[in-house]
Amino acid sequence: MANGGGVQSVDRAIDLLEIMTDLGGEAALSELATAAELPLPTIHRLMRTLVTRGYARQLPSRRYTLGPRLIRLGESAGRQVGAGARPHLERLARELGETANLAMIDRDMVVYVAQASSSHSMRMFTEVGRRVYCHCTGVGKMVLAELPDSTIREIVGRVGMPPATDQSITTVEGLLTEMATIREQGYSVDDGEQEIGVRCFAVPVPGAPTPTAVSVSGPAARVTYEFGETALPLLHDAARQISAELLSAA
Repeated sequence: MANGGGVQSVDRAIDLLEIMTDLGGEAALSELATAAELPLPTIHRLMRTLVTRGYARQLPSRRYTLGPRLIRLGESAGRQVGAGARPHLERLARELGETANLAMIDRDMVVYVAQASSSHSMRMFTEVGRRVYCHCTGVGKMVLAELPDSTIREIVGRVGMPPATDQSITTVEGLLTEMATIREQGYSVDDGEQEIGVRCFAVPVPGAPTPTAVSVSGPAARVTYEFGETALPLLHDAARQISAELLSAA
């Protein structure tokens, strides 16, 4: 049995999936053994079980990668998280009059898991389930800021930093400078970096199992920096309530 009354083999299998995720979704057996501090035969046995169940795959190179059955679990979990967060997003949208979103990091991208739309005819349309680059979105920059700089370098090294607009950050050093600012002020701003004429304010969901952010966005003419002064306390309050929902369900 594992510490705390858990089943040791289950703990170890989950550890391996999390290690593979941290390594970008793919790892060699030796890398897993080193990170998990377990003998190779134990790692091999656990990975064989995960492959058999579809939670991992073995590539022709003999390396392991995350398996397709995790997609179904992730989609279902995302729907449940979104359902719990939606009342808080709807309140934000009513109070601020702009679109509110919940998004979380998924491997090297950020995915929107819930949304409450603005009542304005001119508003943001970001469909739930959409995956976007982290470096040029408010929610993406916010979740990146919760990670170590070394991990951020690895992520952008894998997926690149393609500019969505001429306002997008396009260098790693520029992104890391932005990360320092976001960590200090406790929120991020997308100022036309994803879409010209659109501004977004985002804050972290404290204590979330994976880096998660709440945002409000809309046309820059309405979502001004003065708007942000009003929006940020409400965003932080919603983030705390969503955090409480997530942790109570854990």
